[in-house]
Amino acid sequence: MIATRLTELLGIRHPIVQAAMGYVSGPGLAAATSNAGGLGVIASATMSLAELEAAIAETAGRTSAPFGVNLRADAPDAAERVKLIIAGRVPVASFAQAPKPELIAALKEAGVVTIASAGARRHAEKAVAWGIDAVIATGSEGGGHVGAVPASLLIPQVAAAVDVPVIAAGGFFDGRGLVAALAWGAAGIAMGTRFLLTSDSPVPDAVKRVYLDAGLDGTVVTRRVDGVPHRVLRTTMVDRLAQGGKVGMLVRSARNAAAFRGVSGMGWREMLRQGREMRRGGLGWGQVLMAANTPVLLRAAMVDGRTDLGLMSSGQVTGLIDDLPSCAELIESIMAEAGATLGRLEEVRNARRVR
Repeated sequence: MIATRLTELLGIRHPIVQAAMGYVSGPGLAAATSNAGGLGVIASATMSLAELEAAIAETAGRTSAPFGVNLRADAPDAAERVKLIIAGRVPVASFAQAPKPELIAALKEAGVVTIASAGARRHAEKAVAWGIDAVIATGSEGGGHVGAVPASLLIPQVAAAVDVPVIAAGGFFDGRGLVAALAWGAAGIAMGTRFLLTSDSPVPDAVKRVYLDAGLDGTVVTRRVDGVPHRVLRTTMVDRLAQGGKVGMLVRSARNAAAFRGVSGMGWREMLRQGREMRRGGLGWGQVLMAANTPVLLRAAMVDGRTDLGLMSSGQVTGLIDDLPSCAELIESIMAEAGATLGRLEEVRNARRVR
């Protein structure tokens, strides 16, 4: 057992958080993680309100341990999602992007623990000033939307700057990494790609095989998907996106926007409202249109198994993973290795004393 400020805050046995991943982090994966002693998290950004309500109920039925729901603060129905989290007695809520003070306040008033993601110290400091309970600091090694600072530099900086538990993310997959994160001042780790590559993950086996076959150089950070830096597996489709012209990209994004409307059940009016919200966040209309790429391409790979057409967000750590354990087996092995690593460090310390 490794007790930290994070395990105390969340009421979990082990300082390990399963990162939210669209079309991957549903009730099955979240409940399996929580039952194993970590914190499972439902990714709600790709769910309708009805789907989220059902996912919360299903997860609560599968585990009596704490779990969380991740949401986008810039979603037009973010307030309704917060109400579902509160009504469903979800213990933890995390934000995929910059949280809004009013959403944090509503959740905290209801007794929900809040977590914000940050790729820079200033983002963490701002969220803490708004009342956030913990921060996930994600290094550039991570999958999906990433910043430019590696975990080894970002984690110590953020941990020294804020007085809430810091969760280290980006490149973590084993017990040695957990010990390193603790040494940098973090109170635990969050993992996405490592939990995607478990037997409890709903991702098709053929897609998991593509991840397992990738090397450390098998990912690339591109802006050609949705206008912001996004780390994904390097595939033929990704290479085509990188080589395509701006006009072709916008046409493709428009088609994807129409496809996402069909998948999500959103009306054009609601999508336009969400687009205006993103515009107020500083994105141009071209970037707003490009943002439609992500959910459609993610679904193509993670749900339909189309590795040739879909988008596969991935951390660089995929190049070090070669197995598909259950969540219980994964967390057990991480904690065992962390204990052994701490033991070796203690031996080094004692040896110096003898000399």
